[in-house]
Amino acid sequence: MKRRDFSLATVAALTAAQFPLAARAQSIGTLKMMIPANPGGGWDQTGRALGAAMQSAKVVQSVQFDNKGGAAGTIGLAQFINASKGDPNALIVGGLVMVGGIVLNKSPVDLTMVTPVARLTSEYEVVVVPASSPYKTMDDLVKAFKADPGKVAWNGGSAGGTDHMLAGLIARAVGVDPTKVNYVASKGGGDQIANIVGGHVTAGIAGLGEFAEHIKGGRMRALAVSSPAKQDGIPSLKEQGIDVVLGNWRGVFGAPAITTAQRDALINAVKAAVDSPAWQETLKKLDWQSWYLAGDAYKAFIEEETKRAKATLESLGLVK
Repeated sequence: MKRRDFSLATVAALTAAQFPLAARAQSIGTLKMMIPANPGGGWDQTGRALGAAMQSAKVVQSVQFDNKGGAAGTIGLAQFINASKGDPNALIVGGLVMVGGIVLNKSPVDLTMVTPVARLTSEYEVVVVPASSPYKTMDDLVKAFKADPGKVAWNGGSAGGTDHMLAGLIARAVGVDPTKVNYVASKGGGDQIANIVGGHVTAGIAGLGEFAEHIKGGRMRALAVSSPAKQDGIPSLKEQGIDVVLGNWRGVFGAPAITTAQRDALINAVKAAVDSPAWQETLKKLDWQSWYLAGDAYKAFIEEETKRAKATLESLGLVK
């Protein structure tokens, strides 16, 4: 089976097809930002940072945040679809995790029911262990994993999401049946950090930005990143003989049944925000890669990602 690669290079041809900023973005009074996850994780960071950048760029006067976690974001997605139909001032955060969760859970709601506005970032994943872990290197962890897969508990976000995919891809790359991965899904970023730092799981997987302060603070030991090469001094999986590269993208969607003009107004507001110094500082601070894509090109990207996620999860034995 050819490895499915969700790295930045997989759809590089689409990155040039960015939606033009047709006119100066007009200020929105109150923007309603649905974050379909509990506080502390990547979607929460993304939604709040984008809201702050939109205010900094003076395209939004105020932002109301609503965290509604569960089921890879599909609980929040369902609420957004039901409550925001036709609302031109509403956004929901989503990404590859949601795409995978929709496929895995056979969700009755999906991203065809909302309005693609803009893809924002991509972030590489990091594999960590608690500071007290006996596993000092990725090789140590892999040896234990191969010896008894069930004893190695991999902690990440929602089942079927990027973290789960990475655990499965690592398993396949090192010769372990991906269906034997002992995957523990956390309810949110805070829950996951507590699990790892407390030593309740063997290893954790998340975006590098989510764990950065805990790695620097010595509470977690980083073993590998899912980038093509070393990042922040952490060796890549690929450099360590594990042929896996995986990037986790995030973006925003508008409400169902808004007009093209209303969608374009949201695109303009988001574009002004991502061009702002506040957003650029966020990218730098959290080690996020800017990966902006908007409008119809973003919609086409979502369609391809859905097909790719389904094929990957099927190949890992997670979806039948």
